[in-house]
Amino acid sequence: MRIVLYTHSLISDWNHGNAHFLRGVLRELEARGHSTLALEPRDGWSRSHLLAERGAAAEDGFRQTFPELNVDFHDEAFDHEAALADADVVVVHEWTPPELVARIGRLRHDGARFTLCFHDTHHRAVSAEADIASLALADYDLVLAFGETLRQRYLARGWGDHVHTWHEAADLRLFGPRPATLPEADLIFVGNWGDGERAQELTEFLIEPAQLLTLTGAVRGVRYPAEALERVAQAGLRYGGSIANAEVPEAFARHRMTVHVPRRPYVESLPGIPTIRVFEALACGIPLISAPWDDAEGLFRETDFVRVRDGGEMARAMRLIRDDADFAAAVAAQGLETVRARHSCAHRVDELLAILARHGTQRARQALVDPEFA
Repeated sequence: MRIVLYTHSLISDWNHGNAHFLRGVLRELEARGHSTLALEPRDGWSRSHLLAERGAAAEDGFRQTFPELNVDFHDEAFDHEAALADADVVVVHEWTPPELVARIGRLRHDGARFTLCFHDTHHRAVSAEADIASLALADYDLVLAFGETLRQRYLARGWGDHVHTWHEAADLRLFGPRPATLPEADLIFVGNWGDGERAQELTEFLIEPAQLLTLTGAVRGVRYPAEALERVAQAGLRYGGSIANAEVPEAFARHRMTVHVPRRPYVESLPGIPTIRVFEALACGIPLISAPWDDAEGLFRETDFVRVRDGGEMARAMRLIRDDADFAAAVAAQGLETVRARHSCAHRVDELLAILARHGTQRARQALVDPEFA
């Protein structure tokens, strides 16, 4: 089966966590014998920032780490019709420009035989509803929403007839324990400061507890304003800037714990949707402590990570994991077991192929059972 994915970027994960999951899904599809192609804008902001910050070596590193992934760039002169002529499935991510979303939809309307899927992994359906409502999705066969509450939002607004929950997950080819690496510090947080969506929460659940306990450790990510950097330094944590996602498993292994601090729109409006870092951290076997969020879909067991309600509970949980190696190991083992059993990119590919088998076009269904079909 030939699958084409439109994404903001596959090459760059600079402030672009969607790249993590999409890389893992395409790797799994390639491993199963499918042919994949990712199309990204030549001037996309994430890749532009990546190249400005780390130079061409960063893109070379992507190709060395993921040699099986095929990426091409599109611009105003790109022939999308030719690129999709032999596609069985086309997946269009929600960061795709609206005019291109509409253009690909017209191809399907005019008789293209591929199954056309719209993929939403963001909170804009609630935080910028008009942006999603304005997209021309009438000719899309499927919507893949990364949480049940988001799926219900699409159905309630009439943005699609076949809307499916398709959570993100961990790429187990990349994310796993590193037993040969011993912890050298207490705490690591991998995440971006962003647009103030969790500034208060990062202070309460990360900076203040770390300072109270005089923990050693690091903060990695981008878009930290000067005030945030000052707070991190005052807490005794080292700010290390951006980090390539492929380097995160080793970084986790060098620390005794990590924390999850969800963004406010997900907590308040889209319960049940964790960030992909939860899946990736658990897959690496590092003890995870999470600020409050509602696991409305029961993705995890109560013992997969430590759940806290406020900064005081966070400090107590951090102290416990730091001082009780047996407890820390038990938490890590539980989380790792659940991700391996339920939340890998292989599981998500199974789900995607099952969706296509039920609701895909005849071309996609035939390609699933007959690789030589064209």
